[in-house]
Amino acid sequence: MAAGRRAPPEPGGGPVLLQGVFGAGATPCAAPCSLLLTAAELQVRRSGGSPGAEASLRLADCVGSAAFPAAAAAACFSLVLYPLRGPRWGSPSRQRLERTFRVALGPDAERNLRVAQAWSRRIRQLALPAVSPRDGDSYGVLPRPCRALVLLNPQSGAGHALEDFQAVAQPMLAEADIATTVFITERPHHAYEKVQDEDLSQWDTLVIMSGDGLLYEVVNGLMERPDWADAMKKPLCILPGGSGNALAASINYYAGNDHVTKKKLLTNCTFILCKGLHTQMDLVSLSTASGKRLFSFLGFGWGFISDVDIDSEKYRRLGNARFTVGTLQCLAKLRVYQGRLSYLPTVPEQGTPSPPGDPQAPIANGQAGCTNSPAGTVAPGALPEDSLLVPLSQPVPEHWTVVPEEEFVTVYAIYQSHLGTNLLMAPSAQLHDGCIHLFYLKAGISRVALLRIFLAMAKGTHLDLNCPHLCYVRVQAFRLEPRVASGIMTVDGEALTCEPVQGQVHSRLCRIISGS
Repeated sequence: MAAGRRAPPEPGGGPVLLQGVFGAGATPCAAPCSLLLTAAELQVRRSGGSPGAEASLRLADCVGSAAFPAAAAAACFSLVLYPLRGPRWGSPSRQRLERTFRVALGPDAERNLRVAQAWSRRIRQLALPAVSPRDGDSYGVLPRPCRALVLLNPQSGAGHALEDFQAVAQPMLAEADIATTVFITERPHHAYEKVQDEDLSQWDTLVIMSGDGLLYEVVNGLMERPDWADAMKKPLCILPGGSGNALAASINYYAGNDHVTKKKLLTNCTFILCKGLHTQMDLVSLSTASGKRLFSFLGFGWGFISDVDIDSEKYRRLGNARFTVGTLQCLAKLRVYQGRLSYLPTVPEQGTPSPPGDPQAPIANGQAGCTNSPAGTVAPGALPEDSLLVPLSQPVPEHWTVVPEEEFVTVYAIYQSHLGTNLLMAPSAQLHDGCIHLFYLKAGISRVALLRIFLAMAKGTHLDLNCPHLCYVRVQAFRLEPRVASGIMTVDGEALTCEPVQGQVHSRLCRIISGS
C-alpha cells in the first residue's frame, strides 16, 4: 500500500495511518516485513507470518527518527526508542533500541527516499506529546529541531557530571534533534551571571546538568533580569549531576517512573527532555531580616536536615552516600533549635479566625513596608508581590497559626516530592499545586525515632508512623524566627545566614520540562 493511504482500524493501536512492506534492516538481503503505523505504535509483522504482530514499538518510547539513502537506489528510515525493560531484580530502566527499515519499491531512488522521509516525518510527529488547545497555557512541547543551552558544573556531586553528560545524555539528545551548547561553570555564581546577560532568544530551553544548587542560581539569575516575566517562560530542565538531585527525582516521580538512581535516573530525565513536554512550576519567594529576597523551587530548611546537607559537603565525592554519613554524624550530636514558627494554612484550621478584609501592608519586591501599588501602576519589570506577607518587624496577621512549641529538631518547607534521590518527603506534592508542604520535628524525639522516620522516608511512609513529634501541614506562607542565630539554614541546598525568614508560594511562576 502506498505511503499515506489509510486502512481500517486495527485492534489495540487505533486507525492505521501508514502501511507498507519493507525490508527489516538496512541491507539488501533484509527479510520483508509489514509495517502498520498508528497514532500509538509501529506494528512490525513478518511477511506471510501469523496475523499477530511480531513487535509493537510504542511511539511513547520513541525519541527520534531519520531517513537516509541506501545502496542500490534504495532508502532507509530508522527510529530510536528507549523502552522500559525490567531486570531480574530491581526497577525497570530505559534501554536503547534502534530499528531500521529498507524502502526499495522500485529503481527510482528519489521515490524511495520520499517514502522513507514520509514515514520518518510522521513517526517524529506522532512521537511528540500531544497537547490539547485547552491545555495550551499549562503545557507545551519543545520545537524540533531544538536548541538547548546546557549549564554544567563539572565539580558537582562526585565530579562526574561532564563525563556522564557526554556518555549518556548528549547522544540521546542528538537522536531527538536537540542541539546542545555546553557552558561549563568555573566558579560559584557563574551560572547566575551567565543567565542574567544571556540572549535567551537563541535558545529553546535551558538545561542544568548538576545538583539542585545550580538550578537555584539560574532561577535567581533569571528573576534579576528586567524582562524576568518573559525570561521565566523559557522552559528549564534539570539533569541529575549532583549528590541529592531532589528535583530530578521529583520529576522522575511525577512522570510515574519507578525509583531509580545514578545513571538510570539520568537516562530517565534525559528521555523526558527528549520528549520535550514542559509545564508550569511554582516558586516560593523568601524574604530575610537582612533584606534579601530569594526565589526557591525546592525547599527551605533549618536544623537537623540542613545540618546534614551542609556538614556532609566534605564527603561530596561519595555521591549520594554523603547524606548517610552526614545523618549518622548529626544523630550522634543531636541538637535542639529554639525559635517561633508561624504559617498560613491552605485551608483554615478549626477555630482560626477568617482573614481580615483589610490586610496589613504586604512586602513588595523584597522591601519591607511597601504597600500595594494602585491597579495599573505597577512598574514595568516589578517582581511579583508577596501579598500574603507583612514586614518581619510586624507580628504575623491574626488569621495565621503560631506553633505553640518553640523548640525544634528541624523545620523544613518543601514544595517538591523529594528531598533527595532516596527521600520521598512529600508524596502528594506536584509541580504546581499552589502550596508549601511544611514539616517540623518538635524537641524530645529520640535518636531511634528520628532514624526510623528517615528510613521510612525512603518510601514516603514516614507519616504512617504517627510519630507525635512529627508535624505536617500544607500552607500558603510561613515565617520562622530563630531565638538566636544558631544552626544552619538552607534554601534549595545552599547555605543561608541564620536569621528570621518568611516566604509565600507564587503559583506557576516558571516552566520546567516534565514527563506529565
